[in-house]
Amino acid sequence: MDPKEFRRIGHETVERIAQFYEQLAAQGLEQSDGTSGSTSSLGVPAPIPRIPVLSQVQPGYLATLIPSEAPETPEPWSAISSDIEQKIMPGITHWQSPNFFAFFPSNSSFPGILGEMYSAMFNSIGFNWQTSPAYTELEQIMCNWLAKAIGLGDAFLSSSTSSLTDGRPQLGGGIIQGSASEAIVVAIIAARQKMIDALKTDETDDAAMAVAGKLIAYGSTQTHSATKKGAMIAGVRFRALEVDPVTFSLHGETVTAAIQEDLANGLIPFYITATIGTTSSGAVDDIPGIVQAASEYNVWVNVDAAWAGSALVCAEYRHLLAGVDGVDSFSFNMHKWMLTNFDCSPMWVKNRKYLTNALSISPAFLRNAASSSGLITDYRDWQLPLGRRFRSLKIWFVVRTYGLEGIRAHIRKHIQQCIIFENHLLARPNLYKIVTQRSLALITFSIVPPSESKWSANDLTNAVCDAINADGEILVTHTVLNGVDVIRFVPGGTLTTDAHIVGACRVFDRVTAHVLSQ
Repeated sequence: MDPKEFRRIGHETVERIAQFYEQLAAQGLEQSDGTSGSTSSLGVPAPIPRIPVLSQVQPGYLATLIPSEAPETPEPWSAISSDIEQKIMPGITHWQSPNFFAFFPSNSSFPGILGEMYSAMFNSIGFNWQTSPAYTELEQIMCNWLAKAIGLGDAFLSSSTSSLTDGRPQLGGGIIQGSASEAIVVAIIAARQKMIDALKTDETDDAAMAVAGKLIAYGSTQTHSATKKGAMIAGVRFRALEVDPVTFSLHGETVTAAIQEDLANGLIPFYITATIGTTSSGAVDDIPGIVQAASEYNVWVNVDAAWAGSALVCAEYRHLLAGVDGVDSFSFNMHKWMLTNFDCSPMWVKNRKYLTNALSISPAFLRNAASSSGLITDYRDWQLPLGRRFRSLKIWFVVRTYGLEGIRAHIRKHIQQCIIFENHLLARPNLYKIVTQRSLALITFSIVPPSESKWSANDLTNAVCDAINADGEILVTHTVLNGVDVIRFVPGGTLTTDAHIVGACRVFDRVTAHVLSQ
């Protein structure tokens, strides 16, 4: 493919992408009669072909459509683009659909897509400053932009030359990881090395392993599974602590009790994940209490704000940051709710040396004068892989295109949409029961069985959830809270309008009535 052909195909591809988003935007605007149609402003005739949010294919479908051997001779682009439509598109669950209310959102925007295009154009492997200085320096600047935008303190800012207000050298900094899960693994590894260095009796591997064998990391029963996986990767124990049975938050007193118990049993607590916005219910842990408990025992506190962190750009939600000045690291996913395409997970640490102590390796082929000068940051020493992508470019594009005001409007819109849905539930107490208080744009609820019904609440809730997803108009997910089966509803899509929320309310009423009639 030469530049001339690429130019032609590129124009066609951009047109297809724009068309795809127009088609998705028109999906699932359910009318009062239960049919679907489009809005006239999109210029698409109504009714339009329905695109189910959840892929309808069966496991293994693609193996019957794609040859088992790679082609020996070139194929025309027309054949490849046709296969995208005929073979790949049916196997896509549409996370960008305005009717995707499952898991957490995975935001996409046109500025984000353009950032990915430019990143692919440069295609450098930015493992150190010298490989592409703009990679490193824009990442530092973007991490500072974001830290200030969401209200993190100066101790988390990136700078190779500036100082804190008291004259001490800047120790903290930010990096863009691939996911919050990756950030958790990196934090665990850094905390592990920090504790080993503090307690080992000499510099031998045996001394380090003697400490490592006693280390234990903490999360809660509501903490994302990435913490347990991170402990597995680091070769340390993991303990899930019980949460408040009403708020599902982890409290500092629980952490203190666990630390004291494990110390008495000869273990060494070294790390804990505190969460702002848990996956199941959006709960917020008692970060001030956890910080107080952890600080007494030199336990590293990492805050996982993967979903809810985006809301911190709004001043009215900054109270969620209470206690964060005392933590060691913090991360959130821009690619969830801040208009930035996957993958993009900024992470900040208060002291960068703990990352580099744990992750820095400098073979001869990676050494250079710039790295040796101590004046620059080599992000390869802050992460698990060596190579890294130009993720900061799409942040730059998104923030400049929308401005912080536009991003705040995006967040507030979805919170208001969740309130619309919440009010629909509250108006029908004989049909729906809210299980946990709405957290930002997440609410959990169950279906109420009629009196003398054959259904238990859990069975009915699961049946309605399954029927909703099989129906294809919208997509939601299920979870369990204290033995109660619930449905999670999370607006957050870039294309989601209030009309889609009203349509989702009608879908729930219609499908629930159908399930109860069986």
